[in-house]
Amino acid sequence: MSEDRHQDQAQKRGTLYGVSVGPGDPELMTVKALRVIRESQTVALPNESLEDCIAYQIAVQMVPEIREKEILCLPMPMTKDAAVLDSCHEDAARRIREKLAQGKNVAFLTLGDATVYSTCLYVYQRVKAAGEKTEIVSGVPSFCAAAARLDMALVSGSEELHVLPATYQIEKGLHLPGVKVLMKSGKRLSQVKEQLLREEKNVRGVRRCGMPGEKIYHSAEEIDGDAGYYSLLIVRDEV
Repeated sequence: MSEDRHQDQAQKRGTLYGVSVGPGDPELMTVKALRVIRESQTVALPNESLEDCIAYQIAVQMVPEIREKEILCLPMPMTKDAAVLDSCHEDAARRIREKLAQGKNVAFLTLGDATVYSTCLYVYQRVKAAGEKTEIVSGVPSFCAAAARLDMALVSGSEELHVLPATYQIEKGLHLPGVKVLMKSGKRLSQVKEQLLREEKNVRGVRRCGMPGEKIYHSAEEIDGDAGYYSLLIVRDEV
């Protein structure tokens, strides 16, 4: 195969976009995210079905034509089993590369910002490592949206900001100086609440920020034990 022909074939391959759709309010989607979704032939979702995919439900409100696009559902189980996750990520990357080989651009939707604890990035990095064209479309991260919803500064002056995944142990993290954002609490939220009460931290938070069922917490006492995965807490040391 001549070099020119090889380059022509490479140019025909599509691009994978990791598209951030923001924290929940459809109006917080960026203009670029809307454009990329509209211009992509395929929309990939980190879920078994579009009906259960929150990222899709956000995007469809601003890009109703997404309903007419090819949808690629990529199951992503909520597990810490490394072997299971590796298999799912590898399969998702393979399926996306098949679409790219057909010359289709793929918009992989993800909540919040794609660079912050995003399932999308595990797949994205595999596709990129395989030599495909990729691009991240940034969005509004959930902790910025939550602070705005609470009508408060997230950090100011010389304050430090620490973003912690609360699905793991956070004891050491809570003693870091400055402001702590607790994300992805999941099934551990009750334990997190107990720990915050013991340490008498100043806590505010939002459940399902910008989405139906939104609820604001003004203290650790108000946190629902079953509030779940889409709860975000902002912690300060002073009471």
